[in-house]
Amino acid sequence: MKRGVRITLTVVAGVVAVALIGGYIWFYNATRSPLPEHNGEISLAGLKDSVEILRDEWGIPHIYASNMHDLFFAQGYTQAQDRWWQMEFWRHQGSGRIEELVGKNSDILAADIFIRSFGWRRVAEEEAETCDEETLGYLQSFADGVNAYIMNRKPGKLAMEYSFLGLTGIDISIEEWTPVDSLVWAKVMAWDLGFKGCRDELRATLYQEIGQEMTDQLLTPPWPYSQKPTIVQSEDLPAVEGQLAKQPDSGGIFNETEVQTVRSTEPIPYFSGGQGLGSNNWVVSGNLTESGRPLLANDPHLGIQMPSIWYQIGLHCHSASGEQLLDVTGFALSAVPGVVIGHNERIAWGVTNLAADVYDLYQIKVNPDNPLQYDWNGEWRDMTVHQETIRFGDGEPSVTIQVRQTHLGPIINDNHLDEESDEILGFNNEDPLALCWTALNPSTICQSLFHLNRANNWEEFRQALAYWDVPSQNFVYADVEGNIGYQMPGRIPIRSQGHSGLLPVPGWTDEFEWEGFIPYDSLPRIFNPERGYIVTANQAVVPLEYFQQLAEDLGEGPNYVFGQEWNYGYRGQRIVDLLEEGAPHNVASFQAIQGDNKLISAMEIMPFLENLAFGDTELTDARDWLLEWDHQCDMESPEAVLYSYFWSALMHNLYADQLARDITGEDVWIDGDSTEMWATFMLMAEPDNIWWDDITTEEITETRDDILVRSFREGYNKTKDELGADRDRWQWGKLHTSTFVSNPLGASGIGLIERLVNRGPFATAGTTDAVNATRWVAADNNLTVATLPSMRMIVDLGDLGSSLTVHTTGQSGHPYSQHYDDMIDPWRNSDYYPMLWARNQVESAAVNHITLIPAE
Repeated sequence: MKRGVRITLTVVAGVVAVALIGGYIWFYNATRSPLPEHNGEISLAGLKDSVEILRDEWGIPHIYASNMHDLFFAQGYTQAQDRWWQMEFWRHQGSGRIEELVGKNSDILAADIFIRSFGWRRVAEEEAETCDEETLGYLQSFADGVNAYIMNRKPGKLAMEYSFLGLTGIDISIEEWTPVDSLVWAKVMAWDLGFKGCRDELRATLYQEIGQEMTDQLLTPPWPYSQKPTIVQSEDLPAVEGQLAKQPDSGGIFNETEVQTVRSTEPIPYFSGGQGLGSNNWVVSGNLTESGRPLLANDPHLGIQMPSIWYQIGLHCHSASGEQLLDVTGFALSAVPGVVIGHNERIAWGVTNLAADVYDLYQIKVNPDNPLQYDWNGEWRDMTVHQETIRFGDGEPSVTIQVRQTHLGPIINDNHLDEESDEILGFNNEDPLALCWTALNPSTICQSLFHLNRANNWEEFRQALAYWDVPSQNFVYADVEGNIGYQMPGRIPIRSQGHSGLLPVPGWTDEFEWEGFIPYDSLPRIFNPERGYIVTANQAVVPLEYFQQLAEDLGEGPNYVFGQEWNYGYRGQRIVDLLEEGAPHNVASFQAIQGDNKLISAMEIMPFLENLAFGDTELTDARDWLLEWDHQCDMESPEAVLYSYFWSALMHNLYADQLARDITGEDVWIDGDSTEMWATFMLMAEPDNIWWDDITTEEITETRDDILVRSFREGYNKTKDELGADRDRWQWGKLHTSTFVSNPLGASGIGLIERLVNRGPFATAGTTDAVNATRWVAADNNLTVATLPSMRMIVDLGDLGSSLTVHTTGQSGHPYSQHYDDMIDPWRNSDYYPMLWARNQVESAAVNHITLIPAE
């Protein structure tokens, strides 16, 4: 080889080596330099006194401070250490500024416009201005702690996402955290737990296309009051004379031709879950426990995500004189101070979503001569107009939109994007809809949270929840004195007679304007029921007698019904059955209940398969084999695979033909959740119901058994396609898997990047509407998990230190932290770790100890 060639190759090799070494150094710094320090002493301006932070082997911090300012300052600092990117992403999401982080994208632009139309941040700014002094002070202390961490570091030292997004040309400046950033996240949660599931427009469309009877059979079949347990039961109500109230009318007051069929809602990227968000909680008195003291359990069901939506923390504040100012532990949201779910030294509480109907869509008539005026009771009324500028992190020119707002609420279907050009179309004067929603008014939920954290008894607990306005939740309660209880809080609108709240209504007359709100003291509550337990699992809250009593108390005429789109009681029924069968209970029996995988809906549907004639011995044998199933969706279950593919096929064959896009004008999502479960069970009793006929086969009129045979055959063939013909190789966990996706890098479409930040797939037990509610979406014909128990908590009021918990991923939001994914296996296997409480217990378990001291 010639010397010149050797020199050239040497130079090339050197350049490659330098590039590889440089690339490795860049990658190492990008992924490791954001990892925070959890040991030692750190001097910080803004502290009044020293603060200790002890972390256990799971990375769960307990903060010890001598004053409330320092406590929440340290909470902000700690949560920013472990979850800063999540906090950064959440505040941009809640403010309609997602594209500042990811660059211009038409799908995300539509979402940013939609969020700006809601005006979540404007409302949060109003809240900050009207907030009481104590609450605003705590929010500011939290913000000061966040800023003490983030404002002294370059972006790449805070989170690896900044470095990787920077490679694409995204330039993100770190902004100070403010109380508004915390308050806006409450709006996002209210949307996630409420209006996101609104079906008013879909119902209007289906009324027009397939009629009210068929629509109601699918969307709001009569709730099974005599077959499934409500939360508040008849025995919990005062005695009522006379007949029971009737089922609420699920329809509207209009003829089909008068119902406006428009689409206002947009999917918001980076939210998972769909319609089926829910939760379980329950509490039993000492009469049903081995210890003679209450036990309380909670597992909120939310969209699968990375990191976990929850951040577990202990907050302990004793003054220098020894006065206890706060002692609480449990689960926080990283963007917000305080503890949302947990216990203090006297009480424990858990929450599930109520799904109250606290929103209405109003059809607006715009002045043809002035697009900024609308008709109200025969007169033109001026709208308020907000200018919203949307900026892009990749340097693309910003765009400005105008958001119109009526006194009923903002118009939320302006500024759609042209499907071909992505041009923003501006005002929609053809069929504008205004949204009236309790979350679009200043809220006092943070005030409620701080009062809740330090409540000592039932009375103080109820006083705290008087400020909990939106999203309305089901709260269960227990205390160390042995009491148990339930309280429904929230601003629940009173509607006019005949206004069901289930359809868009005229917004040009006060006939359909809300008439006020149900007084807090009239909302359902229970205290120490004789049966010894309270169960909430998103089912109907009250028996029908309650509404009769409410009318007697508040006056006949208005519509006091606060919701009709409940979960249909499968989880609630199963939990009640297990509580009654398994008493006396202990922490271990509560663990077993939270991990229960039984699918009650399958028990209802399976008998209708028994007499089907397949004309095929292989299918008949598979059906007979499935009939022996115990209905448990364990990871190893082969039957769960076959039943689930049959169910998915049944949802398609039963409903998809009448709901096709060429009929409805949109894609109608049939999730296969509890509503469809109950609707389908009701249709089983009507084998000739029109729903069973496949309208695409014009020469044939199908009946129930035709569709069941077709669905079973398709489900069986799908199972064989996926797992082969050998049933011994079928396992639910091979297909029912959990993949935890981190936003936005985990949804980038770049496999290498996604593997850095995402975790999974992991085999997972449970199923849709089992107690272990690892929900999948039937419309996808895909068995992967969409929503899940985002944490599990069991509180022992006889010995708080014996309480147990787990959440889904880990404490850290840094992909290269040991605490990024160390909880996934315990979570999916329904294992738990101790929920540490007493100082000596925390100190014994501590593996990290950091002290924050005031800077001179």
